[in-house]
Amino acid sequence: MIRIIALIIMLIPGVIAALGVKLMRDMVFGILQAPFPYLWLQFLVGLLFFLAGLGFIAGFILHRDRKRNKVQAFFRIPDSNKKQNRP
Repeated sequence: MIRIIALIIMLIPGVIAALGVKLMRDMVFGILQAPFPYLWLQFLVGLLFFLAGLGFIAGFILHRDRKRNKVQAFFRIPDSNKKQNRP
């Protein structure tokens, strides 16, 4: 049951990102959708949706990989419990 809920939580940002791509594509072809009065506003909202959805999914994957220690050293969170090597 928990995995199904997690899947649904991950699908929502994916759908939002896909909607953003659709809005940007429609602006390129000159198709104005109903709630937007201007094409440039439609493009900006589409870009915002795309970046928000992509950012959520990327943040989730980074958080999961950090917990499993499967990221490069640059992305690791410094451990405050370890002693630092000082000369």
